[in-house]
Amino acid sequence: MPWEQAQPIAAPIRFAIFVDEQNVPAGIELDDMDEKSLHAIAFDEAGKAIGTGRLLPEGRIGRMAVVKEWRRRGVGAELLEALIAEARRRGLPEVTLSAQLQAAEFYRAHGFVAEGKVYEEAGILHQAMRRSLK
Repeated sequence: MPWEQAQPIAAPIRFAIFVDEQNVPAGIELDDMDEKSLHAIAFDEAGKAIGTGRLLPEGRIGRMAVVKEWRRRGVGAELLEALIAEARRRGLPEVTLSAQLQAAEFYRAHGFVAEGKVYEEAGILHQAMRRSLK
């Protein structure tokens, strides 16, 4: 969904996880790429938002976040696969992302390959990753 629809749902999840849990500076959590991205949101059976992620126009996946009580239950996988399916639908040759090092294995399990050196972003170690859609 476009950012104007997603923002009231996705922004609170992202702030709870990235800013409150992981101490990412609040001023960098929302950016000008939000308006250019497609946003995926996962809901539980009661209609409560439990996860989110975004796909940038060039095929970069980011801001993947699942609320704590729903982690390791397949929500992140469903969000990721939905974003990959959209990239494929758009005819993109590949998708890329910047994985927090703690989540790199999750992305490897979904066909992503690490590239380059580990680096720090917002005080958290990250790994660039790529997955071909060909």
